Amino acid sequence: MTPAKELLFLALGGSGEIGMNVNLYGCDGKWLMLDLGLTFADSDTPGVDLILPELEFIEKRRKDLVGIVLTHGHEDHIGALPYMAADLNVPLYATPFTAGLIAGKLEEEGLSGKVKLHIIERGGSAQLGPFGIRYVPMAHSIPEGNGVLITTPYGKVFHTGDWKIDETPVLGQPASSETLTRIGDEGILALVCDSTNVFQDNPSGSESSVAKGLADEIAKAEGRVLVTTFASNAARLATIGRVAAEAGRTVCVAGRSLDRILKVARATGYLLDFPETVRFDEAMRLPRQDVVIIATGGQGEPRAALGRIAGGQHELKMGEGDTVIFSSKQIPGNELAIGRIMNQLSELGVLTVTERQAHVHVSGHPGRPELAQMYRWMRPEILVPVHGEPRHLAEQARWGLANGIPRAIKQENGDVIRLAPNGPKKIGTERVGRLVLDGDVILPADGTTINTRRRLSRDGLITVALPVGQGRRLAGVPLIRSFGVPVEADLDDFLADAADAATKAWEPGKDPAKTLEAVRLAVRRCATLWTGKKPTIDVSLLEIGAR
Repeated sequence: MTPAKELLFLALGGSGEIGMNVNLYGCDGKWLMLDLGLTFADSDTPGVDLILPELEFIEKRRKDLVGIVLTHGHEDHIGALPYMAADLNVPLYATPFTAGLIAGKLEEEGLSGKVKLHIIERGGSAQLGPFGIRYVPMAHSIPEGNGVLITTPYGKVFHTGDWKIDETPVLGQPASSETLTRIGDEGILALVCDSTNVFQDNPSGSESSVAKGLADEIAKAEGRVLVTTFASNAARLATIGRVAAEAGRTVCVAGRSLDRILKVARATGYLLDFPETVRFDEAMRLPRQDVVIIATGGQGEPRAALGRIAGGQHELKMGEGDTVIFSSKQIPGNELAIGRIMNQLSELGVLTVTERQAHVHVSGHPGRPELAQMYRWMRPEILVPVHGEPRHLAEQARWGLANGIPRAIKQENGDVIRLAPNGPKKIGTERVGRLVLDGDVILPADGTTINTRRRLSRDGLITVALPVGQGRRLAGVPLIRSFGVPVEADLDDFLADAADAATKAWEPGKDPAKTLEAVRLAVRRCATLWTGKKPTIDVSLLEIGAR
């Protein structure tokens, strides 16, 4: 798959899911990548924290990859860079704040100086092979959200990145209606657009509107207040800091990612008026009504600051009469984890406040009215929905057609879409997949290690050691051990039954491999009769008297 005299689009991540965004554009034999993100693991990948995109397609064509352009600094757009950028061996392009976050990640992985990172000023441009790129500032829930205007010999694409309309942003200045209208006037072949909030009938709302809701809740609180939000939402940090100062409360910050964001933000000209913070021990000595804690962990992460505070494992303590404000939206899939922390807080006598009780959060993604406005600004020939699950992509395609866009195409990860000439048209399918970061090792998400771990977590493990002597006859009772198999009160009886099954299945005169397999199947049948489960059975020989 080498792009000819045409313009192609191929998502390797982020289309059919929310997270792990990786988008490729192909033109005149070259490829351009926009974003290289990750997603977070769930119960389907036990023991794993991070999931990375499978990049086999572009790794085979890395000599034709001209660069990686990053739209903004969220983990689902830049998080895979420390693990994959060096192998791709192409330059990275980002605006200053995003570049600061990336530089920190590369330094942590020992890659400083090994991966070229080019800083492009907001509104700046570059020519990468046949692709002209221009950053277009967009409002989002992190500084320096950007759309990217991509100019090719076959037409222009406006790739929105993550965005919203915010007439009164707290940080930065997004592109004006006039600027976006002028871009549309230039003629847009394709609008590649964020679909996250396509089912929301209302606009996402201005970041500045959150201040009153936070101020009201802090004013009502009689004890300590902890506000948890996404660390990357520097505008929300600015709002919390200002509201805390106006309420006469001192600010304490808990969470490494918050420290990192504050450092990069200040280095790039943001949050310069954020109030001075105090250490944990100082915060605990202050009168309870005189402190606001800003903490990570609003998505229920057990090792984040809020999780450790709720579990009593942090220097900061919350108790009777204190308040925790969740100034963030629950990411689908995190409900149980968040609920656990809320229950822990409740047991401590802490009041919890979410966006359901008060106006303490707004989304960073466009609702239907904002999408319709973007369509009017851009007036594209083609709409390509991205950044969403299949239902989001299908609904935005329908919504775009209903709002006058001539053509829309629903694609998913791996679909090769020709945008021009004579597009949009699906012309092929490429392999996509997921990798997991398991400790310090990157593995296939559907490989032997993770599949085995899934089976073990689901059904448990039984080990069988067969003591054999001369002539491979059994020299004793098979040794059976059970791990995670649901037999407890009857464990001794089960182990005896399993040992009897193994003894009966062992036939010393037969092929050893076939006999070992017969023992494995016999013990598994025994376990299934006892439990209804099919645990993994590991059979080994214990040579007696061997020298």
